[in-house]
Amino acid sequence: MAEPRLAVRRKSHSSSERKRSRAPAQPVAASSPVARKRPSSGGEGPPAEAPCSNDSEEDMFGDYDSFYGNDSLIAQVDDIEHKYLQDKNMDVKTAGEIILGNLQSGVHQKEQDNFSASQNVVLLKSDQEEGAFQVHDSDPADGNQKLTESALDDLPSSQLLYFEKMDELSSASRTSALSKGRDERVNSFSDKIRDPLSFYAGAEHRNRPTDSSSHSKCILFKPESLKDHLKSAMTGNARAQTLQVSKTKQLKEAVLSEEIFVARKAIESSSLDIGPFYGLPSKVKDLLRQLRGIETLYEWQHDCLMLESLQQRKNLIYSLPTGGGKTLVAEIIILQELLCRQKDVLMILPYVAIVQEKVRGLSSFGIELGFLVEEYAGSKGRFPPIRRRVKKSLYIATIEKGHALVNSLIETERINDLGLVVVDELHMLGAGSRGAVLEITLAKLLYTSKKTQIIGMSATLNNVGDLQKFLQAEYYTNNFRPVELKEYIKIRDTIYAVDSKTQNGFAFSRLLNFKYSSNLEKADPDHIIALVTEVIPKYSCLIFCPTKKNCENVASMVCKYLKKEFRVHKEKEKEDLIKNLKSIGNGTFCPVLKQTIPFGIAYHHSGLTNDERKSIEEAYSAGVLCVLACTATLAAGVNLPARRVILRAPYVGNDFLKKNQYKQMAGRAGRAGIDSAGESILIVQEKDKHLVQDLVHSPLENCYSNLLQELTKGIQSLLLSLVGLKVAVTHEEVDNFMCCTLLGVQQQLLSKEKSLTEIVKDGLENLIEKGLLKGRISQKDHNSKSTLTITPLGKATYKGSIDLAYCNILYRDLKKGLEGLVLESNLHLLYLSTPYDMTSTCSPDWMIYLRQFNQLSAAEQKVADIVGVPESFITKKASGQAIRKNMDDAVVNRFYLTFVLYALLKETNIWSVSEKFNLSRGYVQNLLSSAASFASCLLHFCEEIEEFWVYKALLIELTKQLTYCVKTELIPLMEVAGVLEARAKQLYNAGYKTLAHLANANPETLVRMIEHLSRRQAKQIISSAKMLLSEKAEALQEEVEELLKVPTDIPGTH
Repeated sequence: MAEPRLAVRRKSHSSSERKRSRAPAQPVAASSPVARKRPSSGGEGPPAEAPCSNDSEEDMFGDYDSFYGNDSLIAQVDDIEHKYLQDKNMDVKTAGEIILGNLQSGVHQKEQDNFSASQNVVLLKSDQEEGAFQVHDSDPADGNQKLTESALDDLPSSQLLYFEKMDELSSASRTSALSKGRDERVNSFSDKIRDPLSFYAGAEHRNRPTDSSSHSKCILFKPESLKDHLKSAMTGNARAQTLQVSKTKQLKEAVLSEEIFVARKAIESSSLDIGPFYGLPSKVKDLLRQLRGIETLYEWQHDCLMLESLQQRKNLIYSLPTGGGKTLVAEIIILQELLCRQKDVLMILPYVAIVQEKVRGLSSFGIELGFLVEEYAGSKGRFPPIRRRVKKSLYIATIEKGHALVNSLIETERINDLGLVVVDELHMLGAGSRGAVLEITLAKLLYTSKKTQIIGMSATLNNVGDLQKFLQAEYYTNNFRPVELKEYIKIRDTIYAVDSKTQNGFAFSRLLNFKYSSNLEKADPDHIIALVTEVIPKYSCLIFCPTKKNCENVASMVCKYLKKEFRVHKEKEKEDLIKNLKSIGNGTFCPVLKQTIPFGIAYHHSGLTNDERKSIEEAYSAGVLCVLACTATLAAGVNLPARRVILRAPYVGNDFLKKNQYKQMAGRAGRAGIDSAGESILIVQEKDKHLVQDLVHSPLENCYSNLLQELTKGIQSLLLSLVGLKVAVTHEEVDNFMCCTLLGVQQQLLSKEKSLTEIVKDGLENLIEKGLLKGRISQKDHNSKSTLTITPLGKATYKGSIDLAYCNILYRDLKKGLEGLVLESNLHLLYLSTPYDMTSTCSPDWMIYLRQFNQLSAAEQKVADIVGVPESFITKKASGQAIRKNMDDAVVNRFYLTFVLYALLKETNIWSVSEKFNLSRGYVQNLLSSAASFASCLLHFCEEIEEFWVYKALLIELTKQLTYCVKTELIPLMEVAGVLEARAKQLYNAGYKTLAHLANANPETLVRMIEHLSRRQAKQIISSAKMLLSEKAEALQEEVEELLKVPTDIPGTH
């Protein structure tokens, strides 16, 4: 196979560069370097355009016309040409050879890095193509005048062009008179010079019509001297923009392209040949070694990747214990799809933090292997995504954003562009409203695209048969864990091993060997300190607690009774962490963390801000912290393993622990490559002993559809979008679709009172009543053929991903806002962007409410009147007076939350705002994230309703403010996945002020200049910045090409 043609730039050295005295004029058409290739036989390369130069054009070189530091080169050419051409018996071939020899000797008198007036492009052609310039051994010439390939390498490409011209001159002189040859040379020359724009990767200049005759015409009217030709070529080269890549890098990319092509062919032929690395280029294996430290795959990973079902592109569900390496298999399958099958991929993950972590982790692969990584979480993501012409995209999305993305692809008839969908934590199908959204997404994929492969993975699956039937998938499972997990329970001071072979399921292991004083026994009746001190500080420990408050209490209690020696361990690093956390809070610091961190202990729950959580996670990963007291969300949301996991009680909140939750928490024990074994210890009170016996030996919970339980986010939302997307527009078609859902598979279990058809009928009628659909459902004939259509409100609701419970009230609020939208401040807009679903969790502090109310300007008080919160009501509430008039609590609470958001945008400091409103900083952080996401949904909602056009521009800016909630100058840095406010401030203060600064940063310099930044984190930040920059550049390029694309339906062209 022919090697891909690569444009390679020869680098020049700035040490010897000299500046031209004036800027070059804009080229009309510039000549480019000659196309040279490695010696081989074959056909000629494609013809190219000639440059058009005219007499009035400014001379770019002036008196300084040499490539290598003096003004003699062009003068030499002119003198030599005149000298040798005076002899009429000397043919042009000889002249060319002598000139060539003289030029060579002149060139080799200077170092190569003095060739710096212009960096020159050399085009390497494939082995089948013929060289543009060849040296014939039979030609009579002195030995030191012969051109070798190494000699050519040292020459600027404009000189190579000149030598090629001389070759043409010689052949012309043998066949005709000099005057006739000159005309032929002009035509040949115009054919052989390539437009420099054609070198640019991804450009489509080849498709544009060119007029080479005008170039030829220009040349005919100029004196035919070699000096002019050489000068013209040099001018073109000086103007031509060159690629910022080295020859070595281009050759490496050639090898990579070749391997991807071979792998693609192997997959298409479905042969047993799996290529260098599971059908992927060997570079993937190198990257896994460099970036992840993975030398070889586990045996089960190899077996899974070689499954016949995967080779045949069947859907697959696979299940392994936590920490078994499931994600790596998914990533290899993703790379096969992107590189070999050239299709886009969607990866659905449960939480925003995991999406951002995965974007950071895979950006390095995207940069090296040439695909894009796009983040779809919170308020980020384009709908529909940009259609890429060259690079393929990996969309990494939360459940909700993944659903919106699939909807947009179905609507634009691009769903078949999606070759693969990977779902992590597939058991989330059974998790309330989020499970319903995930089920809807997968059902739409199955129904609308027969070409999209679905891969689901989980550590906790039980009723796999139902899921297989739903996803039409094969199943693979394995009990492999890289580190053995030993499960224990502790009752009083005795530890028992979990052993299913014994009669009661537990076998005596040991007694705790730790002397407790009477005071310590009272403070720590569960012996947590004894369990912790067995492993720290050498190893790490996680303590899972039922509530957030319990996390803080346990962390405080443990550090109170630890010996002072624990303070010495990594003391400087702990001091740095405390400084960092203080800077995050602008000098304010949590008193509990201030007390616990010196002992290497911290708590971790949703009450922390994102910046605090990230700092604590990084410190734990680095071994600065050795104990985290955390809630169950850490087990599902962050990959932080430990040598020992302690479950403080078999409860999450007030609810008894589920088997899935227990397995996820216990599964965090044992770190691959570090620990030989992991231990989980569940602390049990005597009263819960029988419940715990059932827990540890019972099977995992079944996964059931939530479409019925979550009415407005479940089945009604599904029915509305089916009609809106025209996937199913009659009652009969909707019934057929419902059979493809998990609810359709489980209908006998979940819907005993009504049939699925009756449920669908009720749902459609409800949507018609709400004014979201138009049509008629026949009472007699359930399989009515009458077509349903969606209303503008219905379309706005599903495209904005608005909960159907709030769509009508949202419409009324926006309509009311149009009557008197107050824009003196953003208070009114913020009220409209405050999420409805957070009002039920809000309990206003009435004195704070009144204080905030009294600080409002006259215009802002008008907002309160418009939304329906009078000052008199707040005053009475604050003074404890009886209130006769009924007020809508939801509106009052929502306006209170709006005050919180208003303060946040003004102060941009979560700590100070949480203190001002007496709320936990985690709650304030969550409110901000939810408001940013809801504002994004609101924007899509308003785009579909013409009367709300005025909101669109306003909401774009507000969404941005809510997403980042920082000073404007930090926003470009915070666009990079995983860069939060504290890190953005560090980077900005160190001089990294733009995305381009970050993308071009040196990791070593970054580590040196930024405190608490590891080398791995620095590389991830740089890769993420490069990926984001690349994505933005690609988007602009797509826009340019779309604008310049010639329409196929121009009137009068057919």
